[in-house]
Formats: sequence, C-alpha cells, structure tokens
Amino acid sequence: MLPAMDLNGTAAIVSGGASGLGEATARALAAAGSTVFVADLNKDKGTELAAEIGGTFVATDVADEDSVQAAVDAAAGGSAPLRVIINCAGIGWAQRTVNRDGSPHDLATYRKVIDVNLIGTFNLMRIGAAAVAKTPAADADGQRGVVINTSSVAGIEGQTGQIAYSSSKGGIIGMTVPAARDLAAIGVRVLTICPGIIDTPIYGFAPESEEFKAKLAAPVVFPKRMGTSAEFAKLALALIDNDYMNAEVIRFDGGIRFQPK
Repeated sequence: MLPAMDLNGTAAIVSGGASGLGEATARALAAAGSTVFVADLNKDKGTELAAEIGGTFVATDVADEDSVQAAVDAAAGGSAPLRVIINCAGIGWAQRTVNRDGSPHDLATYRKVIDVNLIGTFNLMRIGAAAVAKTPAADADGQRGVVINTSSVAGIEGQTGQIAYSSSKGGIIGMTVPAARDLAAIGVRVLTICPGIIDTPIYGFAPESEEFKAKLAAPVVFPKRMGTSAEFAKLALALIDNDYMNAEVIRFDGGIRFQPK
C-alpha cells in the first residue's frame, strides 16, 4: 500500500476553529498528532480550545490580508511543517433579492457575506498555500499539503432568501478545480466539502430549538437526522488521508436536496 500523508508532527491552521465545524476539525487534527493553530475572532473560546488540544490561538479576521498573513506566519514559523489549511470561517444571512416590501437587498450586507465567506476563504487558501510551498515534499509524489474549503449545499441549491450566502458558497465551489490546478505545481491538493444541515451550537439547546432542528432534518434522506461536526471532521481527515483525492467537491448532507423554501 502507498503511504498516506502522516499528520503526526505537522502543523495545521483552521479558520473558524473556535466553534462548530472548525472546532471539531481542530480537535480531530490534534488527536492525529498535528499542532493546530486555531484562527478565529473569538479570543476566549479560541484560547480555551487551543490550550485543551495543545495548540495555539491566533486572532484572525479572514477577510483582512494582514491578519491572515500573521496567522499563517505563526503556523509556519515553528519546527513542524505546515501541511494542512482548513477553511471553516463563515457567516450567514437571509434576505430576498427584492424584499416583500419592495425594497432591494441591502448591498453592504451582501458585500459583507462575500467578503467573509468567499474572499476570506480565498485569502487563507492563497497565503496558506504559499507557506506550504516552502516546506519540503512529504512523499515521493512531491506532495506538500492539503487545503480543505467549506462550502454548502446552499451553494448548489440555494433557497429563497439565500442569495448572498449561496453566492459566497457557490464561489467556493467554483474555486476548487482552478485552485487545484494552480497549486499542483507546488504539490498542494485542494478539496471542498459541502455540508447540508449540521447540528451546531448556532441553533441553541432549548426545547423549541429541538423542534426547529427536527423540521430542518425532515428532508434528509438517510439517516433521518442532522449531521454532526464530528462527522464533518472525520470526513476532512479521511480526505487528507487519501492522497488521490484532489480537485473534488464532496456533498456531506445525508442525501438532502433543498426545496425552494
């Protein structure tokens, strides 16, 4: 059997790493032996998580070039080679292109969602990959690292009121193949995961929250429930482990297909 990339003794940076999908992925990477740099705006949660998993918190605004450069410099500056870039940072917004009252979608909000979700993903990917390119090859194929971006099923099947969010997530999907081709010369693979309905703390834990989540999960084909952050992290590590996975967009959604509303 061909050897897979060994995460033990490497460094990884995870944007949005203080909670949700990013937190679960940071924990999984640390368990696999990677030194994880938790890149997030939430200092309290990020610092707490980093201490728990033996990593480092780096305050990061993914839409800001200097902020991302500083975070990547920190991740690449240690003795462990930077091999993994995980983009989990993102924000949501719900508003129609033209609202029921006849007013147009707020342009500043649209730009904000694009700035964080799409440009922020590209920002960390480009700066992170440039740092990975400076490391020695990890195997006989010349592989140096892996970038995993987080899109959404909404980037494929956007619902009513998701114009900003779907635009940003669809843009991430569109980056996957050209980015993989661009980064092939430096031995970096690029993959994108499209989650469906995932159970994260954003929904809360009150009884009414559980009722709401049950409605969200109703269209899932099987298993009839929301996905978990731990399952997302498990998929991310499986993709890293399989060296022949590249330039792919992977749905992670239990078979759900979004309806218009």
